[in-house]
Amino acid sequence: MARKQFDLIVFDWDGTLMDSTSTIVKCIQAAAKDLGLPIPRDDAASHVIGLGLHEAMQAVMPNIDPAFYPRMVERYRFHFLSKDHELVLFDGVREMLTELSQEAYFLAVATGKSRVGLNRSLNAVGLLSLFDATRCADETFSKPHPAMLQELTRELGQDLKRTVMIGDTTHDLLMANNAGAAAIAVQYGAHPHEQLSACNPIYSAQTVAQLRTWLGENA
Repeated sequence: MARKQFDLIVFDWDGTLMDSTSTIVKCIQAAAKDLGLPIPRDDAASHVIGLGLHEAMQAVMPNIDPAFYPRMVERYRFHFLSKDHELVLFDGVREMLTELSQEAYFLAVATGKSRVGLNRSLNAVGLLSLFDATRCADETFSKPHPAMLQELTRELGQDLKRTVMIGDTTHDLLMANNAGAAAIAVQYGAHPHEQLSACNPIYSAQTVAQLRTWLGENA
């Protein structure tokens, strides 16, 4: 199949490929509870998904003593590590990625996870070999800074104008906008449809199946 618009397709991880949004929210709330801090509401906790972990804690709890942030990170990691073996890919993700790989697209991940966390997840679901490159928040600037996409395109010798970023948060879409890449929203993750639409994605998928079909016909 001849490529129409893109050579490089970059995916967010949590909430886009991995069904982990509710688990992340619960782990943020459990970390706050451990430390006797105000427990963030579900919508506030889900809004910071996609940011680097330190940035996420500062964003979700901006009014606490900054000395608590490293402890929030530590408690969050404790709770997440006890749960991450239970996480699964969204239905259809594995088939979609395999199809795109067979069509010889470059595939990459840009995530707010740490390198250790992403590698653990990739190994757990057996997807490590499908991606040509990955970038994590502890290796460069956190989203929505464009650095992840800039670095991935340089590493793979690709053009940002022929790159698309797919994600479930405004952090993902704004990163694409800031980098001069295209953006596709998925509506089944952390941020509501209205917020995603405000970032002007070229497409907004309600399901993995819709995303797979659109990529097959348009990418």
